[in-house]
Amino acid sequence: MLWNSYIKGFQSFLKLERSLSENSIEAYVHDVAKLVQFLEFTKNELQPNEIDLHILQSFLKWINELGVNPRTQSRIISGIKAFYKYLLMEDIIKNNPTELIESPKIGRKLPDVLSVDEINKLIDAIDLSKPEGQRNKALLETVYSSGLRVSELINLRISNIFEDVGFVKIIGKGDKERLVPIGSIALKQIKLYKETCRVHIDVKKGCEDFVFLNRNGNKLSRVMIFIIIKDLAAKIGLKKKISPHTFRHSFATHLIEGGADLRAVQEMLGHESITTTEIYTHLNREFIRQNIIDYHPRFGK
Repeated sequence: MLWNSYIKGFQSFLKLERSLSENSIEAYVHDVAKLVQFLEFTKNELQPNEIDLHILQSFLKWINELGVNPRTQSRIISGIKAFYKYLLMEDIIKNNPTELIESPKIGRKLPDVLSVDEINKLIDAIDLSKPEGQRNKALLETVYSSGLRVSELINLRISNIFEDVGFVKIIGKGDKERLVPIGSIALKQIKLYKETCRVHIDVKKGCEDFVFLNRNGNKLSRVMIFIIIKDLAAKIGLKKKISPHTFRHSFATHLIEGGADLRAVQEMLGHESITTTEIYTHLNREFIRQNIIDYHPRFGK
């Protein structure tokens, strides 16, 4: 089946030429698989080079009727567009049927932001009497101190921590490197974890340089970070829907509210576009209003 062959080529292109992560590649392939699923459902044996605008419109109507929300629809369309751009670039097709497809209008969805007090309560709720307690404190201090993605946190290496200058080297999306400042509190907690807990773990081969390990000596998983944060939120009775990304979002928001330069925040977060960073600069209305009251010469106190 030509679909399988083209999808494999698309996967190789995303990995070798776009340098995307495995998670991103999987998401793109999943989007194209939705279109294949639609063709199978409608008993349509068209190949990728035979798809036209009419078929794509029918597909979009189908996923909409399935109850797929606009945000997910938009992502699926983006994935299929990327697939057809690849086919066009490889001269597999002569015309791109996705050019006239528009994504559904979606509002900008911002995750909950934690206040500094809520972050302090989450960290204070960690039970340091448990073997994993110091590790969990160190990793939460690190993710909030440097605004790391969860993938960057679990892949943080001891050799990439430059304690003397207060920076960590991060390997971000597309294997791009960046230097990010890390606070003295986070560095202190990492040192405590290494000296009091990590030193007693039987580290598995290949994991010697990873900072954060599980009890078996392996690198922590993404799921484990989610579980740690969810359990702490339940422990303090926090009603907000949070994840590791909430700490990253809070990191950026607190910096902007404190007067940090947007370009500096962009650099720390590892965003290629300043537009992406602006999503993380959500300032609540009361904060904006108070700034106007404080600084506008004729606003009135």
